Amino acid sequence: MNALKSAAGYLTGQLRQIGLFIALIVIVIFFQVTTNGITLAPINVSNLIVQNSYILILAIGMVMVIIAGHIDLSVGSVVAFTGAMAGVMITQWGLPWPIAVVLCLVVGALVGAWQGFWIAYFGIPAFIVTLAGMLAFRGAAQIVLHNQQISPFPEGFRSLGSGFLPSFGTTGYEPLTMILGFAAAIVLVVTAFRGRATRRKYQLESEPFAWFITKLAFTVALVIYVALLLASYNGTPIVLVVLGALVVIYSVVMRSAVFGRHIYAIGGNALAAQLSGVKTKRVTFLLFVNMGVISALAGVVFTGQLNLAAPGAGNGFELDAIAAVFIGGAAVTGGIGTVPGAIVGGLIIGILNNGMSILGIGTEYQSLIKGLVLLAAVAFDVFNKRRAASARK
Repeated sequence: MNALKSAAGYLTGQLRQIGLFIALIVIVIFFQVTTNGITLAPINVSNLIVQNSYILILAIGMVMVIIAGHIDLSVGSVVAFTGAMAGVMITQWGLPWPIAVVLCLVVGALVGAWQGFWIAYFGIPAFIVTLAGMLAFRGAAQIVLHNQQISPFPEGFRSLGSGFLPSFGTTGYEPLTMILGFAAAIVLVVTAFRGRATRRKYQLESEPFAWFITKLAFTVALVIYVALLLASYNGTPIVLVVLGALVVIYSVVMRSAVFGRHIYAIGGNALAAQLSGVKTKRVTFLLFVNMGVISALAGVVFTGQLNLAAPGAGNGFELDAIAAVFIGGAAVTGGIGTVPGAIVGGLIIGILNNGMSILGIGTEYQSLIKGLVLLAAVAFDVFNKRRAASARK
């Protein structure tokens, strides 16, 4: 009986995360039925990953910013600016595309450092600084491109956004994709059990074993299923490998590294973190430098995917990235959120966009529905906090 009460208490406390995965499953099933099976068709799953990759990349950086209690409204404009710089470097300056990509990431870091300086060391709120950045870097993109579009780009550069890993099979399931899928599943299992063992060692484990196994089995099954779908089409998108590496790296940083723990501490209580010895200004500065690099990477991916550098690129990307983070479980007040949660939130946004487009729903109704979904996610978060506060009284 005590075990059942403990399990029930844990699941109640994890209601937001559980509801998030249930919502994702329900949305996928709904569109799978209403689109007559198109949603989970291999070609559509591949396109879904490729077409939403830049939003998922932005969401990884944005969740860190929001956990720290800030926000970044400039990421869409930084995407346009770095994409414009890539276009100029490659097509006009004649630089090899790998060098241009590295330089674009450096430009993104400088953009982040500029904004991080005003936020961290000058004390201007991030909302104001990044709002100014949204206007300034949009103008910079237009200046760099002279309000003209630049195209085409070399095949190697385009492959970053829309290419696939080499295929080793002509019929059936592509073997490299299957190997990567099973390898990812094994890594998930090993990491999950090692993490649970570590938490038990320090008596921090409260997750019921049955729920742990259920959640892990579902995640592994999902990874293998997606691998099967991709293997039956063109194989593994290159951008999926990039995205997977980012998820692993930043998940480890936020969960285990000192920098990640400091971000959570600042978001929970900035003054208490400073009194505890956390160098809050330095962490905030580096946080926005990282956001600049992430935005530049998204800009490179998006430009390569379109095979086009345009002054209007990235318009509205900041809204999708912020929505993905909040739908993915981040708290409005900071201190709460995860990288995997932001990815799930981004997938929900992407599946909604994809499914509604297939059904022929107008863009005006798509915006209305996404806005209501975002409002519901934040309202649910506020409701959970009030319920938890009432339970403690």
